[in-house]
Parts: sequence; C-alpha cells; structure tokens
Amino acid sequence: MMPWNYTRVEEFILLGLTGRPDLQIALFVIFLVMYAISFMGNTLIIFVSSISSRLHTPMYFFLSNLSFLDLSFTSSVVPKMLINFLSLKKSISFEACFTQMVIHMCLGGTECCLLLAMAYDRYVAICSPLRYTTIMNLSLCVQMASGCWIGGSINSLIHTFFALRLSFCGPNVINHFFCEIPSVLELACTDASLNRNIIFFCAMSLVMGPFFLILITYGYIISSILKISTSVGRKKAFSTCASHIIVVTLFYGTIIFMYMRPGDTHVANQDKMATLFYSVVTPLLNPLIYTLRNKDVKGALLVIIRKKHVP
Repeated sequence: MMPWNYTRVEEFILLGLTGRPDLQIALFVIFLVMYAISFMGNTLIIFVSSISSRLHTPMYFFLSNLSFLDLSFTSSVVPKMLINFLSLKKSISFEACFTQMVIHMCLGGTECCLLLAMAYDRYVAICSPLRYTTIMNLSLCVQMASGCWIGGSINSLIHTFFALRLSFCGPNVINHFFCEIPSVLELACTDASLNRNIIFFCAMSLVMGPFFLILITYGYIISSILKISTSVGRKKAFSTCASHIIVVTLFYGTIIFMYMRPGDTHVANQDKMATLFYSVVTPLLNPLIYTLRNKDVKGALLVIIRKKHVP
C-alpha cells in the first residue's frame, strides 16, 4: 500500500554505460562518430531511393522506411546519451523519460513488422517473379508500411498506458543509458508484475510472431532457389536476400535476448549491451550492409554524383 502523502519522482538519473569519469570523453567521441555515420548513411539511402527512378520499387520503398526507422532509433537515444557523457548531473525529466520510452517502443515494434514486410517482398520476387509487379503494387506497399507503423504505435500505447498507472515515488536512479521500459519498471513503488507480463505477451506477439513468419517465408524462398537450374541464377537469388537475412539476424537476435527472458534473469550490463547493439550499432550497420552488397544503390548514387558534376 502506498502512503497518501508520497511525492512523485520529477526526474530520473541515468547511470549511463560506465561510471568512470576518465572514459566519458572517449565514449563521447566514439558515439558521436557512430551517430554521424549512422545519420549520414540512413539519410543517404532515403535520399537516393527518392531521387533515383531506378530505385522506385517495393524493395527500396521498404528500405527507405527501414532507414527512417533506424534514423529515428538512434536520434531518440544517442543525443541525450552524448549530453550526459559531458554532464555532471546525468538527469532526465519524468516527462522526457516517458517520451523517450514511448518513441523507442513504437519504433521497435514497427521495425519488427517492417522486416516481415520486407521478407514477404523477397518471397514474392523469388517465388512468383512473373506476378511480382502485380502483387507488390504501390497500394499494397503503402498499406503494409502503414500497418507496421500502426502496430508499433499500438504496442507503444499499451506499454505507456500501463506504465503511467504505476507510482514512482522512491529511487530515481536508472541503471541504463536511456529510459528503456524494463529498467524504468524496476523503480516503480507499486507492483509492476502486470507490466512485465504485458511486455512478455507483446514480445511474443510482435517479436516472435513476425520472426517465425520470416523463418517460414525464407523456408519457401530457399526451397524455390534450390529449384533454379543454373548456379548463376541461384547465386543471384541468394544475393538479393543476403542483406535482409543479415539485418534480421542482427536485430531479432538482440531483441529476443532482451525481451524474451524471464524478469528475474535480467542483468544490467548485459541489458545495456543488448540495447546498445539494436538501437545504436544495428542502425549504423544497416546502411553499410545494404549499400556495400547492393549494386543498384551504388549505381544510382554514382549516377546522381555524375549529374551533379556535369555542367
């Protein structure tokens, strides 16, 4: 039972990645460079996909959405983390903390669904190539992308609604570098077991559901590829899926590790590393994965550069 005269927490203190003062400047520089590369890489993919007519296809429509998600992911976490590296008081207001949590849960849920939509796009391209343009029309792509965003928003609203029903009146130190919901729930003065059950249920629905559907989809894709008679054709088909497979492995691997464990097995340092990977490192790697392995993106970029230099 809570006393009637309790005081609500007005701000939280973020412990960050480390408490060692001698590492703060070095970490600031490292994450500033990572954020800059991630920001430029994802912005470049969005720009090239929108400018180049050769990239006006369903695959690059979804890739642009993924880049926007990654851009938003890092921008919701890294700027505040950079400020705290240089601040003596690493605080965040109650409202800003919950805003950060809302955005993060929305983006995470949306990306889980979007990776499934991208897998379906590859399935149609390889398993039904003659009907690809008919099936993957603009209307369907917009509906799928909108459904992903709606699903992520609903996921965020559910967690936020139940989190705001809790009381935060005592400790206000979050052992994390941003307001991720499992770390925030540890500070609740009231019982948060319902919230943890909801997290597990939503993770089963929004993480494991799409993940298993992606595995099934790639089962059909691999089966179709193996039926291709020429080795060149098989290699080309595999190469169109390789980038997506790498991205799915990186993102879902850390998400599953983070949210599909029992509540009492969470370890702060492990949680920080997992969160750091899927919210900072993966958005940095995605543009590199798609551009370095993708001749269309590199070709479109070269065309744009040449046009800029032609008088």
